Amino acid sequence: MAGPIVPFMNASTIDPSTNPILKGITTELPLFDQIKPEHVLPAIDEELGQARKIVAELTQISDPGWDSLMLPMEVIEERLGRVWGPVSHFNGVCDSDELRPIYQQGVAKMTEWSSELAQNEELYAAIRKVSERDDFALLSEERQQVVNHALRDFKLSGAELEGDAKTRFSEIQMRLSELATNFSQHVMDATRAFELYIEDEADVAGLPESVLASAAQRASQSNKAKASEKTGWLITLDAPSYIPFMQFAKNRSLRETMYREYVTRASSGELDNSPVIDETLALRAEAAALLGFEHYAASSLASKMASDLDEVTGFLRELAAKSRPIAQKEFAELQRFADTELGIDELQAWDVAYASEKLRLKTYAISQEELKPYFPEQNVINGMFGLVEKLYGITIRERDDAPVWHGSARYFEVCDASGTQISAFYLDPYARPHKRGGAWMDECIVRWQRPDGQLQLPVAYLVCNFDAPVGDRPALWTHDEVTTLFHEFGHGLHHMLTTVSELGVSGIRGVPWDAVELPSQFMENFCWERQVVDLFAKHYETGDILPDALFNKMLAAKNFQSAMIMLRQIEFSLFDVLVHSQFDVNGDESVQQLLDRVRDEVSVFSPPAFNRFQNSFSHIFAGGYAAGYYSYKWAEVLSADVYATFEEEGVLNADTAARLRNELLSIGGSREIMDAFVAFRGRKPSVDALLRHWGLSD
Repeated sequence: MAGPIVPFMNASTIDPSTNPILKGITTELPLFDQIKPEHVLPAIDEELGQARKIVAELTQISDPGWDSLMLPMEVIEERLGRVWGPVSHFNGVCDSDELRPIYQQGVAKMTEWSSELAQNEELYAAIRKVSERDDFALLSEERQQVVNHALRDFKLSGAELEGDAKTRFSEIQMRLSELATNFSQHVMDATRAFELYIEDEADVAGLPESVLASAAQRASQSNKAKASEKTGWLITLDAPSYIPFMQFAKNRSLRETMYREYVTRASSGELDNSPVIDETLALRAEAAALLGFEHYAASSLASKMASDLDEVTGFLRELAAKSRPIAQKEFAELQRFADTELGIDELQAWDVAYASEKLRLKTYAISQEELKPYFPEQNVINGMFGLVEKLYGITIRERDDAPVWHGSARYFEVCDASGTQISAFYLDPYARPHKRGGAWMDECIVRWQRPDGQLQLPVAYLVCNFDAPVGDRPALWTHDEVTTLFHEFGHGLHHMLTTVSELGVSGIRGVPWDAVELPSQFMENFCWERQVVDLFAKHYETGDILPDALFNKMLAAKNFQSAMIMLRQIEFSLFDVLVHSQFDVNGDESVQQLLDRVRDEVSVFSPPAFNRFQNSFSHIFAGGYAAGYYSYKWAEVLSADVYATFEEEGVLNADTAARLRNELLSIGGSREIMDAFVAFRGRKPSVDALLRHWGLSD
């Protein structure tokens, strides 16, 4: 094709050796142990300056092709990703007062660049020329997808807008980026702002020994403990602390206190996300209208598997209809139990987790805490590695010389059957201050055939928020947390096992948002298989495997209150799509009223009026799930049907796993996911396996 290949940019005005972020562009891994806040903005400014110069040159090419236009654009994308990626990662795993204002400035700069690039008419025209070339059909399927996705994304980013509309669209994107950052930081600050310091032993009655030990360790490290001669227990709003407290604490008054604090996070004062939500929704609706969409949900669905809003709402309401009658029975049973067994005549929101855990214990004689001694951290990790090594013919080995951002982060390499490295990942498992809550996988480095001929191997971040070791005792995790780890590792495998070499469709890139959860949810299923559980469920003191009686109880309890859980997920999903299609900031219905309407339709238990769940719903207001939260259930249909194949052919069948890897895990966004699913399963997906796995079949 015509035109020279633009090489890697080397004409830097900053000596890369003086800036570890810039130096990290060409090193094997980012230099996490050297990066400081003062390095961030100079590195961003340097790379953006270089990128703008090259884009200006590229748009002047008379006959653009893959090598002369698309490849140099990949170089720009990769370099900027190497600069901004570690900074964004730091914001999630080690936020600080010094980094925060710099991060916010960096977000503004990167958003401005994205908007500027997306609305570059000359660049858009040049990529259209690539798609119109006579030899376009001769490009690989991967490269054709990169071009087609680029053209689609240009349209969705306002490239075809003109004049004031284009300017306004750009302004909206900048402001939305600021609002997302504000939302996330408000939630983080509100979560961190409240601590319940307990000195009276009676107030921690009911908490299991492992929970007490973690709370005591937390307290010993707190400022309140340092100012007091007494030892106590510290309960926070972080999930590993909050959830078991709500499940086990006998003190109903303190449960109410914790519940109120948790569900009203970021809903008052300077951290109030209510105005952030209103402005975000108004701007998203305005941006969608500028692009010619009826509402924001329609613009979001334009790049997803689901065809339109009716298909999504119909899907969710079908699941709700099948689940609600069962959920009503589950909740009625819980109310009766709370009244007769616990003396709670009127079940409140802060009683539900406590009563549910007691009912689970009575019905199945098992609790998450009883299982924790059998799930010590290293056994779980080794067992999970053993599973994927057997399935996919890979080996995983730890390396202790990689740069890390915190002492508890670990680095692992993944090798194929011949011992050749094919990918790597970081694991950061523990909750700590200044770390965003939840669990996630993200890209560190993306697989790519570089212009210099070198194959760049993918590297993933796997981040969780589990309890850390206490004293000499290893970290002990609940079965729910084990399932979370398997889930995130499924995302990691999707990123790491790709065989795609084009940056734009490698790993999870280019995969429709409502299919990206397929590999992660698929992995969760193995946590319920005896032959897999035996790989890691060994008592941390005795080494004994999980007894049959305990495993059978765990299995029997698997679908405990599954219909109620299903409805809760549907509630979130339906609220998300409706608030992005029906809400009008100037209308008569508030966000809270819309959420209440959704709850009236699908829920069997409505929370108290003071509940402000939406104010901490980061997935849709600060993450990538806006008008896409339904993706969890949509992809779960796919993943359940995929796992049904393993149930039919053998849970540890390496041939089935090889087919899954070849047809789905390795292809990135280079093929249509429905086509890939049919190639693996032999037919289109069915909800039958999902309903069966959840115990909701007729």
